[in-house]
Amino acid sequence: MTEPLPCPRCGGALSSALYGPCPACRTDLRARSVRQSELLEVAAYEPRMNVVPNQVATKD
Repeated sequence: MTEPLPCPRCGGALSSALYGPCPACRTDLRARSVRQSELLEVAAYEPRMNVVPNQVATKD
C-alpha cells in the first residue's frame, strides 16, 4: 500500500509508488515543453588558413 504524497508542483494529494508530479501536472508539463521544429541555415565549412600541411607530404 502506498501512502499519499503531495505533488511537488501543485501540492495536491497523490497516491503513487514513486514521488513525482501528478498526472494532470505531467500532461501540462508535456504540453508546455513541445517546440516546433525549424530549419537552420548553416554556413559552408571553410578550412582555416593556419593549418600547416604535413611535412612528410611536402618533402621533395
